[in-house]
Amino acid sequence: MYKINFDRPQNIHFIGIGGISMSGLAEVLLDEGFTVSGSDSADSELLRRLESKGAHVVIGQAAENINPDLDVIVYTAAIHPDNPEFEAAVRSGIPMLTRAELLGEMMQNYQVSVAVAGTHGKTTTTSMASHVMLRADMDPTISVGGILPAIGGNIRVGKSENFITEACEYTNSYHSMIPTLGIILNVDEDHLDFFKDLDDIAASFHKFASQIPADGVLVISKDTKKFEVVTDGLSCGLITTSLMTDADYTVSDITYDELGCASFVAYERGERLGEFSLCVPGEHNVANALAVIAASRHLGIDAETIADGLRDFAGADRRFEYKGKMNGTTIIDDYAHHPAEIKATLAAAEKYPHKELWVVFQPHTYTRTKALLAEFGEALSTADHVVLAKIYPAREEDIYGISSQDVADEVKKYGTDVIYIDTFSGVEDYLYSHCKEGDLLITMGAGNVTTIGPALLAR
Repeated sequence: MYKINFDRPQNIHFIGIGGISMSGLAEVLLDEGFTVSGSDSADSELLRRLESKGAHVVIGQAAENINPDLDVIVYTAAIHPDNPEFEAAVRSGIPMLTRAELLGEMMQNYQVSVAVAGTHGKTTTTSMASHVMLRADMDPTISVGGILPAIGGNIRVGKSENFITEACEYTNSYHSMIPTLGIILNVDEDHLDFFKDLDDIAASFHKFASQIPADGVLVISKDTKKFEVVTDGLSCGLITTSLMTDADYTVSDITYDELGCASFVAYERGERLGEFSLCVPGEHNVANALAVIAASRHLGIDAETIADGLRDFAGADRRFEYKGKMNGTTIIDDYAHHPAEIKATLAAAEKYPHKELWVVFQPHTYTRTKALLAEFGEALSTADHVVLAKIYPAREEDIYGISSQDVADEVKKYGTDVIYIDTFSGVEDYLYSHCKEGDLLITMGAGNVTTIGPALLAR
C-alpha cells in the first residue's frame, strides 16, 4: 500500500469528495498544506466549505479530472470500477488509496488516536467524546460522521497530538486503523449485504480490536453480543463498561427529566466517580456516555471536566434532532435505520412529552430490509402510528423482492396502526391532515426522509 509522507505535502485527488468523511479528510489535508482536488455528483455546503479553503472541486465525474500532476488518488467504497475517474486512475498508474486507508495513515501521525466503533452509536459517542476533549483543552483533531454544532461541521483540525474519529465496520474499512485507544459500543447484525452473519461481524470486530497495540487500550461494553469472541486473546489493555453487570465502569440511579434526558451515578472500579447528566434522551445514550467516561478517564481527564463536557453535548445532526412544530405537533428527525436503533429511539421518545407517537420510517437498502424484516416490524410496533415510505436503495438495485409494504404487514401483526405511502408528497399530505396538537412525529431513517419534516414545517 502506498504511504503518504505527511512532512512533504502532495497533490491529492478525491473521487467522491463530497461525502461526510471524505470532505473531512480533505479539509485536514488542506490545513496540512496539501493541494486538494476532487469531484462529486452534486453540489453541497460541504463542497463550498472545501472550496473556500482552497480545494478545486468539480461537479460530475469524468476521466479528464485525472491528470499526471496528481500524486495520490483517494476513493470511497461507493465508487465502482466502471466509474470513469476510477478507470482513468487505474490506467494512469497513479497510487490509489481507499478512504479508510488514508484515514488509517493519518491516524498514525498522532500520539493519541481514538477510534469509536460499534454497530450503533458511533457518531453520537464520537461527538460526546469530542466535547469532553475540548472541555479538557486537549485541542483534538476531530472527524465525525455527522454535523456537530460545537465545531461547525464534521471536522476540526487541532494542533495537538490528539485525534478522534469514527471507525466504520462496513466493508471492514476500520481494519485500516491502528488506534491507541479503541472503543466498541456494541456488536449487532447489520450490513448483511457484506457480512455473512453475526459470527462474521464479531470476527471483524475482533480483528479491529486485535490491531490496537499492546500498550494501547480497548474500551468495550460487556453488554454487547459476542463479547467473549471480540475480546479473546487481545494483547492490548481492556476496560469494560456495563449497564447490567459487573464491569470496570458501571452506573446506578438512572433518572430522566421531562424531555427524557438521563442523569446517573457512575462508578469506577467499584468506587463512586460522580453524578453525570445528559442533554440527549434515552438509556442508549447512558451506555454511550459510560464508554466516553471510561475512555476519558484513561486519557487522564478528571470527573468534573467529563461531566461538564457531557452536559455541553446537546446532540449531533439527525440524532433525535428537534426540527420544529407543525400545528402543535412536535417534529423530531432521527438517523435510526436498524431495528435496535429504532427500539432505542422509540424508548427515548416514550419519555418525551407527547399525546400520540407518529413514526415515518424509510427503510434503508433492500438487503437490510429483507434480512431484518420481522425485527423491523417488532421495533416499529411500539409507536401509536407508523407511516412507511418507499425503501431508500442507496447503493442497491431493486432485485430482492422486498418493499415497504412487507414492513407494514409485519407491523400490522402487532395491532399497530400502519400505512404504506409510496411518495413523499403523499406522506406529507397524510401527516398534515392526521397529526394533532400535542402529538410527537419522528421522521426516521438513513435516507432522504429527513426532508419530510422541513416540508411540513414550510406549509
